[in-house]
Amino acid sequence: MAHNPCVLIPSYNEARTIGHLVSELRARDLTVYVVDDGSTDKTATIAESEGAVVVQHKDNMGKGASMREGFRRILKKGFDSVVVMDGDGQHVVEDIGNFIEKMKETNADIVVGNRMLDTSSMPGLRIHTNRFMSSLISLIAGQNVPDTQSGFRLIKREVLQKIDLESSNYEIESEMIIKAARAGFRIESVPIKTVYNDEKSRINPIVDAFRFIAFLARTALKK
Repeated sequence: MAHNPCVLIPSYNEARTIGHLVSELRARDLTVYVVDDGSTDKTATIAESEGAVVVQHKDNMGKGASMREGFRRILKKGFDSVVVMDGDGQHVVEDIGNFIEKMKETNADIVVGNRMLDTSSMPGLRIHTNRFMSSLISLIAGQNVPDTQSGFRLIKREVLQKIDLESSNYEIESEMIIKAARAGFRIESVPIKTVYNDEKSRINPIVDAFRFIAFLARTALKK
């Protein structure tokens, strides 16, 4: 039960934060995979210098495409589970232990980080968007997931072997929950700390809203 996890970090222009993150993870003897999604900065070079296994996309293909590529590589290895983290420094490495404990205690197949218990530092628009989308995805999935848009999660290899992820962008996080739930996997949540700096979100409210609607029509509403 998640005794041998590795970490996957889909990254795009994260040179400012990726080095410290990889260093912290490697100090805990965790194998780290960084998929550099066509960055124009030194993300790949810095991550590799800190001990990460780096996969590079020549062009920017999207977060979902990076995650799918990372999962393909990781499934060829002997890891029991994968921790997915963002590369922008929002996620706290110390929280990983809580994910593993939750998985052991509940025998969950996926543990999703929950930012919604303390939203004091979260931008207002993001709070309302997350709550709406999480309610909708939970309803479709038939399991309560308070923060379906959280990029910090622990996934057993059996889930990745069973479900076929297709999304190339941010909707992959919702797709994973819906498809895992429909395949009979158990999803739990665990509170996480989130560090909001002055970084600008890469989510385009209009473009990604249309992508999300298209995703629901294409995937979530299919039986």
